[in-house]
Amino acid sequence: MSLTVNILGCGSATPSLKHLPACQVVEHNGTYYMVDCGEGAQLSVRKAGIKMGRLRHIFISHLHGDHILGLTGLLASLALHEFGGTMHVYMLPEGIEVIKQSLKVFAHEPDYELVFHPLEVGKNIIYENEALQVETFPLYHGVPAVGFIFREKPKKRPLRGDVVEHYQVPIKLRPGLKDGADFVTDDGRVIPNSWLTTDPMPPVSYAYASDTKYDQRVVEAVKGVDVLFHEATYADDKAANAAQRGHSTARQAGIAARQAEVGRLIIGHFSKAYNSDESPLLNQAREEFPNTILAHEGLKITI
Repeated sequence: MSLTVNILGCGSATPSLKHLPACQVVEHNGTYYMVDCGEGAQLSVRKAGIKMGRLRHIFISHLHGDHILGLTGLLASLALHEFGGTMHVYMLPEGIEVIKQSLKVFAHEPDYELVFHPLEVGKNIIYENEALQVETFPLYHGVPAVGFIFREKPKKRPLRGDVVEHYQVPIKLRPGLKDGADFVTDDGRVIPNSWLTTDPMPPVSYAYASDTKYDQRVVEAVKGVDVLFHEATYADDKAANAAQRGHSTARQAGIAARQAEVGRLIIGHFSKAYNSDESPLLNQAREEFPNTILAHEGLKITI
């Protein structure tokens, strides 16, 4: 098991010919989770080879257009293609009513179940299954906004098949071995779990923080994640713009990653002012946190 992050759009609010608006798809155990849905998201999904039928959850960070204007089109298209099953959409309550009304006007009656989950701005667990948990944390952007953290749950211990067979462990007891239990033979010998299993791969985590100004509360929220996506709309030359508009500079993103002690930083949500040369963004972030890469459409990272 692992998390795979697909970057489908990493531009900011003003359209440009280089970048698409915000959209990512996280894959875990064969299920796709979309994070933000800017214009053109459904086309980007197809170009990336992502199977729409395995997309079951959409998380919207806030209600600015570059993060949500692709949602009605995507949901309407699903109604045309016998999607089936259930689609879950997680967003702020004000946005839910807008999307419901737009679907009434522009979409056929969907043949799938559409379930909306209203978000609160805070630190909350909003989704979990047996292997994955998704939580929110507040962002600081001038409008209500949340970030998302995808956390794998601790994994079960893999069995050492040859050893399990050697000690003739009954099949009904083997799930307990994966949970850490020892095995007691018929003659009373205790076979340590460490003989029968191996250590599992450590669980991994991914945090999404866009859009937000640099804030210590964000740093604390994403502490220790394996990979952090942090917006870096501006370079140092436009630090005043960042402060005024509730955004971060690339340097501030690097500082946040260093202070949060994350494993790797991806920067994105770039202003079109840097379309001709994004190297200042990367260089300034790396001065604070060397293990930084630039987002781009088509980037795929497996954690």
